[in-house]
Amino acid sequence: MKVQKNLIVITGGAGGIGQVCARAFKNHPLILTDYSQERLNETVEKLSKEGFNVSGIACDITSKKDIEKLTEFVADKGALKAFIHTAGVSGTVKDLHKVYTIDLVATELLVDAFYKLAVKDSVAILLSSMMAHTVPANKDYDEALANPQAPESFDTVSEFVNNNSDLMYNFAKRGVQLLTIKNADKWGEKGARIVSVSPGVIETPMALKAAEEHPERMEMIKQATPLKRNGQPEDVAEVIRFLASDAARFINSTDILVDGGVIHNIKKMK
Repeated sequence: MKVQKNLIVITGGAGGIGQVCARAFKNHPLILTDYSQERLNETVEKLSKEGFNVSGIACDITSKKDIEKLTEFVADKGALKAFIHTAGVSGTVKDLHKVYTIDLVATELLVDAFYKLAVKDSVAILLSSMMAHTVPANKDYDEALANPQAPESFDTVSEFVNNNSDLMYNFAKRGVQLLTIKNADKWGEKGARIVSVSPGVIETPMALKAAEEHPERMEMIKQATPLKRNGQPEDVAEVIRFLASDAARFINSTDILVDGGVIHNIKKMK
């Protein structure tokens, strides 16, 4: 029976940014999903003890069957307020196809699935990356990025990334931004919105690991940041909380950079 309203659904809910996003919505019923059932159970248990109204369901976001189970679980709980998609992988996985599939194809699968649950004032908030802003518009790959499920999409994009998984990550995250444009009219017909957020260097466990492996590069980026610091997960979560609120009701089909201003200086370096 549908008894709860204004549901907040967060993918990557056991991750660094996902968990902090969950904490930003204490007054809403939360549904978290993650690939790892074990990590998800730990997160749900921890938040429940802190007084959150939270439930969880494991999901492989590259599987249409798993996504269907997720949306059925959500639909049974009530009305969707916000779908917040933080799950993904970085280029450190060193696998072009894995990066493309998890970061872009799965994003479109989820957007399509949650569109069916969208109602007036629902919003989809997709995590992109500041690095997407280093990829210029180009009709030769943008059509492929905006249609990642097309059979030739991956091969088309692969021609531009020089077998570099970090570059593929940047391209895939540009694709995430293009999906907000592609889906804006469709979601808008329901009175719903779709936006993306592009974090810079955020001190999650993943970023801290990168800092250990590449200390000079990470310090260079920090010094190139006008605010002379890295971001914290809360810096992203607070923006997402605003975008999910009615105060952001006319913000649609756009990308919000949360990078301390560093991307402009990174572009100059290139």
